[in-house]
Amino acid sequence: MAGHSKWATTKHKKAITDSRRAKAFTKFLKGVEVAAKLGGADQAGNPALVEAVTKAKKASVPNDNIDRAIKRGAGLTGEVIDYQTIMYEGYAQNGVALLIECLTDNKNRAAAEVRTAMTRGGGTMADPGSVAYNFTRKGLIVVPAEASTEDEILAAVLDAGAEEVNDDVDSFDVICDVADLIAVRDALDAAGIAYDSAEVAFIPNLRVDIDADTAGKVFRLIDALEDCDDVQNIYANYGLDAATQAELAASAED
Repeated sequence: MAGHSKWATTKHKKAITDSRRAKAFTKFLKGVEVAAKLGGADQAGNPALVEAVTKAKKASVPNDNIDRAIKRGAGLTGEVIDYQTIMYEGYAQNGVALLIECLTDNKNRAAAEVRTAMTRGGGTMADPGSVAYNFTRKGLIVVPAEASTEDEILAAVLDAGAEEVNDDVDSFDVICDVADLIAVRDALDAAGIAYDSAEVAFIPNLRVDIDADTAGKVFRLIDALEDCDDVQNIYANYGLDAATQAELAASAED
């Protein structure tokens, strides 16, 4: 899920179990259904649906499942799709702020699942607004490190509205205003630079540096939250310095 270090979860994604893969598929298909409901089944006139479908395909969701989700969301199957977005706020270990975005048809179930995962994982829930102010809604495009260099990405996207390009070890994060997301994405396409995802995300204004031990605890809490059926995205404001990243990389290889 978007929102925390891609590097930190690489080893987990490579070893993903069948059950977690099925849950991940469900999350992507929910996104497709909602986009189709809001803007219709025609991708030519629904940029949000294009993004949702692209994300699902990059995650290897079968095309038949995507097509059915589009039809369900657009009301072409007679099924009623009634998801609502709910944001929960909380803290992980060492005061790391968490924004937990749920897409659910049952608010009580979502709240119970999130609270249980937070409690068991050593986190704490926070009052509405006490964490959200630490984040800003931005466009985020993730470019894999092997796809290009930082200079090439900057040259491609600056005139399109990109605000910054951050090195995230195994990828580059291209940050822009939400209104410029499509233009920046198209600029990367025009330059022949592949990207993993292009979406609206909540970017932390200030990061909290954590050590390897704390990082392990935070990652386990995030994993537990991602296992909740209704959790769609998790955004966190932790930071990892080079030494901590190296320590985590070494432990991941053991």
